[in-house]
Amino acid sequence: MNLKTSEIKESISELLELPKDIMLDLPRITLLGNLQIYIENHKGIIEYSKVRIRINTKNGILSILGTNLSIKTIITEEIIISGKVESIEFVK
Repeated sequence: MNLKTSEIKESISELLELPKDIMLDLPRITLLGNLQIYIENHKGIIEYSKVRIRINTKNGILSILGTNLSIKTIITEEIIISGKVESIEFVK
């Protein structure tokens, strides 16, 4: 998607008061304390271990660091990760 198309979609999203995650194909990340992360609209898992999980998204790679991390649920566009989350970072 080029910059102009992205700008148009963002303007339409604001005008119609539509969620940007839907219009711009962005990930929606919900953090429940530091014990669980719910990620919608992902593009796949890049790395998976008990201390680091990296997930591909349209915005870049989402890196989650912690202890005893595990993927509880994974379906086409949703992932639920549990464990003790210590940091979350987007890496381009």
